[in-house]
Amino acid sequence: SKILNNYLNNFIGLDFKTCFDLDINEKVNLIEKSPTEEIVTREELTELFKTNSSPNHYIGLEISGFLHLGSLISTGFKINDFIKAGVNCTIFLADWHTIINDKLGGNWDTISKVSKYYQDAFKLVCPDAKIVLGSELYQKNPEYWSDLVKFTKHMSLKRTMRTLTIMGRSESDEKIDVARLLYPAMQAVDIHYLDVDIAHAGMDQRKIHMLVREIFPKMKWKVPVSVHHKLLPGLKKQENVESGGEFSKMSKSDPNSGIFIHNTDDEIRKKINKAWCDEGIIENNPVLAIAESIIFSKFNEINIERPDEFGGNVSYSNYKQLEEDFREKKLHPGDLKQTIGNYLVEIISPIREKLNLSEELSEAIKKSF
Repeated sequence: SKILNNYLNNFIGLDFKTCFDLDINEKVNLIEKSPTEEIVTREELTELFKTNSSPNHYIGLEISGFLHLGSLISTGFKINDFIKAGVNCTIFLADWHTIINDKLGGNWDTISKVSKYYQDAFKLVCPDAKIVLGSELYQKNPEYWSDLVKFTKHMSLKRTMRTLTIMGRSESDEKIDVARLLYPAMQAVDIHYLDVDIAHAGMDQRKIHMLVREIFPKMKWKVPVSVHHKLLPGLKKQENVESGGEFSKMSKSDPNSGIFIHNTDDEIRKKINKAWCDEGIIENNPVLAIAESIIFSKFNEINIERPDEFGGNVSYSNYKQLEEDFREKKLHPGDLKQTIGNYLVEIISPIREKLNLSEELSEAIKKSF
């Protein structure tokens, strides 16, 4: 009991008694907290916990390059919220989806090696989550492919094309090969074969979960609750997003768009220092987004050190308080950036030191972009 209690305190942030004393509202609140943007629906999640204290969760990840703040840390911290709520969490590494989407050059050997790198990383951040490879799931379930065909009978070509945005493709792209048309249906059928009660993803995957909610009842399959978290914006200014411009998330393919797990401490601080963070502007501010989604997920308080002539030291116990001071220009971007950079180093440095990435594999990933 003492060993388990220490483990829960160190890695999950709960003591042994609290873990088993959470009521349904507390569990739902844990799942709903930032960076969660929506639950479809909150009422269904509440009902689920009334009948199942340990439901099955899933999040699927394409194997597509170096891990960064969004793909590993923000996602991993959100997975840990589910774990705190007593949910059985599965991280699905979609190696076949990676092939279909031409990631990592479509090279199976590279994909297999990068899959191991992803497994090692998530074991560090989410030690209680189960990790499943797509290729293993399909090998163990030969009937998967017949059910996939049956599922696609409920999908029109037009609807399929509309869902291609989940894989970073446009429905107007005239060079879409037939294999990519299988991707949305496979993602949906994965959810069924993993026996999922709660389907979790970033907001960019919302369309597939809506497809699941529409078609699963026709297949007489269990319909999961959907939970979608906010995507971390890239470090550059979001141009014309409010007037219909495209939102630019932190990307594995652009080393200047985000903070990567293998960046040095100095690189992390320099990237944050260069990040767009105009004084008083909170909309699509990447530094504030990192504070909300990552720093406050790890720490109960953010302490900002500054000279007395500039207001002296200040502490924030919640994100809204920090955001409001920044909006009112009581907190300068320079002080915010320096603080967030230091906290990120504290979070990333121990992971980077334990996560092995050979020079050979690093070069293979770089060549695939």
